[in-house]
Amino acid sequence: MSRALIAIGLLLLAIGLLWPWLRRVPIGRLPGDLVFHVGRITVYVPLATMLIVSVVLSLLLWWLRR
Repeated sequence: MSRALIAIGLLLLAIGLLWPWLRRVPIGRLPGDLVFHVGRITVYVPLATMLIVSVVLSLLLWWLRR
């Protein structure tokens, strides 16, 4: 458990340090992300983004367990 907490902490630290550059990455507006406009209501469903984040997290957790 302590290894997982340390890894999560380091990951959050890295994201925090890289945040100015990560904001410019076009993740979140990928082809495959659905946007529905109905009147004044907008519903955003980030399917492609969720898939990429899931794969990255799965690989990271697999690597940490080894």
